[in-house]
Amino acid sequence: MAVPRSVAVIMDGNGRWAAQRGFERIKGHEKGVDAVRTTVTECARLGVEALTLYAFSEENWSRPAREVNLLMRLLRRFLVEERSTLMQNRVRLLHAGRRHKLEDSSQRALDETMALTKDNDGMTLVLALSYGGRQELVDAMQAIASEVAAGRLEPESIDEATIESHLYNPGLPDPDLLIRTAGEQRLSNFLLWQISYAELHVADVCWPDFGAEQLHAAFADYGRRTRKFGKVKP
Repeated sequence: MAVPRSVAVIMDGNGRWAAQRGFERIKGHEKGVDAVRTTVTECARLGVEALTLYAFSEENWSRPAREVNLLMRLLRRFLVEERSTLMQNRVRLLHAGRRHKLEDSSQRALDETMALTKDNDGMTLVLALSYGGRQELVDAMQAIASEVAAGRLEPESIDEATIESHLYNPGLPDPDLLIRTAGEQRLSNFLLWQISYAELHVADVCWPDFGAEQLHAAFADYGRRTRKFGKVKP
């Protein structure tokens, strides 16, 4: 088993897990919190440097209002109740996404937890909330365009490093491994710039059933890959 430096996860299948058991969709999301706790704790224990979880996409805002409200309530509960877990594991919390679209109470809970954990020197956990990969690039391009218009940046000097420096969390390493659960094989507008050379692992289980065993299997699969980054290995 090889432990990646940076891991990203598309946590898919909460609703499917609930439907298979005759529950409301929100029950799947509630059960998924256990999988989040397990994954965060185990990644921190194994020495992962950064873990990014796709918690709520920009497209998720189009879901029924009742489900969105329940998800936001669940988010606030997670941000408060999991503070001890984050502190015990020295995990620093960050956010990626358009935070202004979150309601005030969710923003406050997010800010409070990030402030509490800011000095933790272990793994960095990024919650992608109101996040979209295309939207992140649009926001970066707008920020760069503003600098050009203000005369602080010459257009011909724009390069990959310029774009990276304007992403939501420019100081984090790009994911080495992208895990998606529930057997689905698509990127769903997640970290489109950052995962250009990530290894992909698809787990058949729905997210609420994803545990340490499945995480270890993903890392073992990652350890069998030969990463060439477009080059030819000697």
